[in-house]
Amino acid sequence: MIRKTLIICALSASSFITTAVAEQSSTRVSISDDVVKIGVLNDMSSLYSDGTGKGSLTAARMAVADFGGSVRGKPIEVISADHLNKPDVGSMIARTWYDTNNVDAIVDVPTSSVALAVQQITREKNRVFLISGAGASDLTGSACSPNGIHWTYDTYALSNVAGKAMVARGEDTWFFLTADYAFGLALERDAANVVKVSGGKVLGVARAPLNTQDFSSFLLQAQTSRAKVVALANAGGDTQNAIKQAYEFGLQQQGQKLLALLLNITDVHSLGVQAAQGMIATEGFYWDMDDASRAFSKRFFQKEGHMPTMIQAGVYSAVMHYLKAIDATGTDEAKAVVAQMKAMPINDLFAKNGRIRDDGRMVHDMYLVQVKSPAESKNEWDIYKVLATVPGDDAYRPLTAGGCSLVKSP
Repeated sequence: MIRKTLIICALSASSFITTAVAEQSSTRVSISDDVVKIGVLNDMSSLYSDGTGKGSLTAARMAVADFGGSVRGKPIEVISADHLNKPDVGSMIARTWYDTNNVDAIVDVPTSSVALAVQQITREKNRVFLISGAGASDLTGSACSPNGIHWTYDTYALSNVAGKAMVARGEDTWFFLTADYAFGLALERDAANVVKVSGGKVLGVARAPLNTQDFSSFLLQAQTSRAKVVALANAGGDTQNAIKQAYEFGLQQQGQKLLALLLNITDVHSLGVQAAQGMIATEGFYWDMDDASRAFSKRFFQKEGHMPTMIQAGVYSAVMHYLKAIDATGTDEAKAVVAQMKAMPINDLFAKNGRIRDDGRMVHDMYLVQVKSPAESKNEWDIYKVLATVPGDDAYRPLTAGGCSLVKSP
């Protein structure tokens, strides 16, 4: 009996030790190369640099500083590069970062053609992709990835929020002026679908190369169509040039409504409210929403000299949530971190009760805004009046409608 008791005690002690070791192992910090490395990849020098660019890098660095500069005792490093809006350049940088520089996550990546390429590489290399600048809804649809999270906006939400509102108030014939690449085509497609479903008609389309300087021939086609709405399915410098030239062309003065499907606050500031007044847009963030957004934006302004765009604020939010997930899991291994990010709600200066779906879409409220008139604007950054807050579930495409392979059939 004594011997049996000793054996049982020994086994129990062994079991306890094994369990204790396993528990200790599960909480052990496992961060590759003893550093968490984040790469901000975007347009630093061309038509999207105002809305993303150096400002997105600043936003990422602010998130790291606010987090404390380290996670689980390991330093956080932020690097950056300019992809020149070229998929081959972006792909080369992404591969080098992953293979040579041991980058754990790539952030931002405006220009959807570049983002779609980086999405595939990130999946192959099992790293994390936090998308703020790119808009194509395909990133959580046919091109979805278990490693990619689409944070700030997408072409479906832009179209759904502003498109429905315009058609509902009788502006039901549309002409599209589209940037002729992945983002513009996705934005045109999604907006045209919204117009048709809402009872409107698309009267024509003109597609312009990326970084077009002269829109006169395209605007003439829009004017000739007599459509009630001329929808700009472009962004950044293209949007600014098209709006300036439409104003000079007298398009709005002759009764047509100009709708920029993607309009950043820096675009309006550059144009001035005189040229942009009355325009409807969809935003994911506005600096003057509440105390938290104002506090962050004023700090950002001190560093950059302008208020943050929704893309730049989205970079801050995404990086902060990513670091919280690493802290919670004790590892920067991609699948574990993404799973944790999906398990945690997002409540910060950017989103309230945001959540990340199985397809990688971060669902949060979007805002229907209108550019103020010069008489309404109290200062140079008092640009928008918020017409409506659209709940995320209403703004974004239904989970099962995008064709993402990660989504189980109901």
